[in-house]
Order: sequence, then C-alpha cells, then structure tokens
Amino acid sequence: MRLCVLGAGAVGSAVVELAAEHGHVVTAFADSDSAVVDADGIDADAVLSKKREDGVVGDADPESVFDADYDVLVEATPTTLGDAEPGFSHVERALADDRHVVLANKGPVAERYADVRALEADSEGTVRFGATVGGALPILSTIEDVGPSRVSAVYGVLNGTANFVLSRMAAEGLDYEHVLAEAQDLGVAEADPTFDVDGTDTALKGVIVANVLAEGETEFTLDDAAVEGIQELSGGMLDLAQEDGQTIRLIVEVADGSVRVGPRLVSANGAVAPSGTENAVQIEADYCGRLGITGRGAGGPETASAVLTDVERLAD
Repeated sequence: MRLCVLGAGAVGSAVVELAAEHGHVVTAFADSDSAVVDADGIDADAVLSKKREDGVVGDADPESVFDADYDVLVEATPTTLGDAEPGFSHVERALADDRHVVLANKGPVAERYADVRALEADSEGTVRFGATVGGALPILSTIEDVGPSRVSAVYGVLNGTANFVLSRMAAEGLDYEHVLAEAQDLGVAEADPTFDVDGTDTALKGVIVANVLAEGETEFTLDDAAVEGIQELSGGMLDLAQEDGQTIRLIVEVADGSVRVGPRLVSANGAVAPSGTENAVQIEADYCGRLGITGRGAGGPETASAVLTDVERLAD
C-alpha cells in the first residue's frame, strides 16, 4: 500500500521508519510546516534526519500531500478537542478523494464519530482506528472480531503515564508530586501532563470504545464521560489500600451506555493492576466470558505497529 503520513511526532515518524518492513511505500509525509512527496517512495532515513536536524521534513507545502499518489492516509497529528481539527478535515479530504484513512489521532472518532462515519458512507474509502485505543494492544480489533453487540463492558487501565505514577507511589510510598517529577525526568510524562493525569486521555479512549459498541445508535463525546483524575491522591491512600491487598489505578469503565473514568480500588495482584507504563483491559462478552489484554499501550513504534496492522487489514 502507498501511504501518506500526516504528523511527524513519535508515531508518524515511526510509521515512516517501519513502513518498508511491512511491505508498504510512503509516498508523502508532512509535519505542520512542510512536506516531502515522491511517487517512488520517500527516503525515510534522509527525511527523518532532516526533521531532527532542521525541524522540517521537506521543502513542499503540507497541503501538497493530498495531491500525491497514495492509497491510505495515516493521520498521526496531535489529538485536539471539540471540533477535532485539523485532523477531521484531513479525514474529510481523503475520504472525498475515495482514499482509505488510518487514525492514530483520537480526536475525529472521539469528538466527531457520527460525522466520520457519514463521510465514510459516502466514500469508497474505509476508516480504521485501532491505534487510538491502547496503542499496540488489539482492543478495538478484538471487539470487532467478537462483535460489538456481544460486548457488555470494557474496563481497565488505558494511560501509561497515570499508571506509572500510581504504581510508583504504591511501590515506594511516595507522594504524587514527587513521582510526577520523576516521570517527567524519565520522559514518561509530558512537561504538561494534565491530559494524562486528569483522566482526559483515558476518557477519550473510553468514548471511542463506547462509540464502537453503540454501532451508530448513539454518539458519545468527551462531554458524555464522567471523569476524575489522580491529582488528589496521596501516598497514604495507596498505603491504606495495600493493607487490604489492594491498590489504586485510574480505571475506565464502558458499560450500560456510559463512560466513567476515575481512581478505583483494585486487587494488587489483579488483571487490571499493571505496573509501570503498561495498559491492561478486560472485555466482557457473551459466550467468551472475560477477555484480558495487557501490554504496551503507548510509544512511537508500538502505536505505529497498530497503525500498520490496520493498513494490513485494508490491504486484505
């Protein structure tokens, strides 16, 4: 497949770097200020080196990528709230040209799901977005394979930064601010970690799951989620939980037509108490019972692998 990749952050860059290993050709690549287009395939090493050294991927205008010869648009620009722009417009443009779309950007399917599906219905292109929930974890594809109508609940840990903070607080008896500073030093947390620690990122993923389960009957956005973060938790709270063989994790629960995110008591050795930056999700489904998925839920190469898996599904 010929790929047009939008976004030169960790995920977009990793897609460009790994595409050839999966048998695909990147014919266009853009960041917010520049682009490079080559019908024969861009030189990934040269382009990524240019991005690191010069801060741009090429000399062309970003809009030029839409005129490139490509089969799949990979939308890996940063997630934005509300109108989900510019990601939504990128999706709209590709579908209008009857191209496929693979999303790493959560915004379009968390904030404008019905609009995306309407555009898809009028296009010969297909939209896939497995990378938006759990990175490398096959959460949405598992729901797809089982059948959304057979899934009654999805719950678990879907943010590596928050999980790192909580697992470190529990293991070392440290307070939130101390561990957050450590996470920032290690690059686990952003300079502004609000999106992760206040539950917004987790809620967006929960909303996407809820939209998939609703199968078009109801549309969910971030405004429909009940969200509480971890900023007010203290080391003492985790110590008390440990006395009863429990711990605290930031849990998303999607069930009964609702999305809820907040700190929850869970078994310290249970399936939804992963350590470090790992994610862990349980899917309750008819006939299947409880399905558990655990692993790396973030990171450039990990999320890029989910993007390229979606590309493979389109190729089939």
